[in-house]
Amino acid sequence: MGFIDKLKGELIDIIQWLDTTGDTMVFRFERYGNEIKYGAKLVVRESQNAVFINEGKLADVFVPGTYTLETKNMPILSTLQGWKYGFESPFKAEVYFVNTKTYTDQKWGTMNPIMLRDPEFGPVRLRTFGTYTMRVKDPGTFVKQIVGTNQDFSTQGITNQLRNIIVARFSDMVGEKKIPILDLASNYDELGQFIGEKIRPDSELYGLEISQLLVENISLPPEVEAAMDKRSSMGIVGNLQQYFQFQAANSLEEAAKNPSGSAAAGVGMGMGFGMANQMAQAMAGNPASSAGGVGAPPPLPQQAQFFVAPGNQQSGPFGLEQLKPMVVSGQITRETLAWRSGMAQWGPAGEIPELASLFAAVPPPLPQK
Repeated sequence: MGFIDKLKGELIDIIQWLDTTGDTMVFRFERYGNEIKYGAKLVVRESQNAVFINEGKLADVFVPGTYTLETKNMPILSTLQGWKYGFESPFKAEVYFVNTKTYTDQKWGTMNPIMLRDPEFGPVRLRTFGTYTMRVKDPGTFVKQIVGTNQDFSTQGITNQLRNIIVARFSDMVGEKKIPILDLASNYDELGQFIGEKIRPDSELYGLEISQLLVENISLPPEVEAAMDKRSSMGIVGNLQQYFQFQAANSLEEAAKNPSGSAAAGVGMGMGFGMANQMAQAMAGNPASSAGGVGAPPPLPQQAQFFVAPGNQQSGPFGLEQLKPMVVSGQITRETLAWRSGMAQWGPAGEIPELASLFAAVPPPLPQK
């Protein structure tokens, strides 16, 4: 610095800073040899603090206001300097203006996908991003821990570190809570508040405050999202037979609007009905053969099932093959009550047509002497 600059520095007795950048968090006020005239004016505007550093140590912190730099206004610095009462001379100190305003729309997000285990989809990879707001809560701590001896310090110097902290806490929280992926969208506000609380101790170590943190989006890899879209489409379609009938009805309406193409439309509609019928049969479990359109034979008719009451004790149901040995052994006689579905009431087994044949091979009881 030349003689003229040194002279100007001695003549200037107002210490102030006007931020013209919008993202500068700390600015060091330059003076020749760091000499400040005793009795100089210090102007600290709203959303600013002025931090004085003496011989590398934090001295005084001034909040917004206008000050005359005298012994009574600088208790800590005066003690460090060892001034006696009434001693007036330039003193050496570094002055850092710290911006305490709130910085909005600060971005955070995952640089690489987060590997998680979802209860429904299994192992998945998530990406997420959002915004947050921050401000310097403790200027002295911020200058000591972060700024150091830099002439100026912008938001870019701290946002990467804050992003890493936020992502780490988010990954840990989602892994511990085991929130299903499909439920994350309904918990964005809760996630933001929870992460904000988790990173509060980390930010306070730097003298910062994260006043608001928002989760804006949580996304899956493109191929997984495509598979989920297909799955959703299947759920929306629902009954495929009704869907194909609806499509055929639309084709019929289009054919009516275009009479010249009615023949081709009719063929296409017929094919559509046939395909819909085959798919409906397949979905219903009908093992119809696709060759020639010939279906399998119908299932065998089911035999009637009977309840019987030998000794007035109900048992069953039994098929005819099961009742035959019971008739032969005499456990069931012609007078034993029996009933099947469709009968109004119980009746003797010998009077029921289906059971009467079982007694044909059984001899009647011997006549009484």
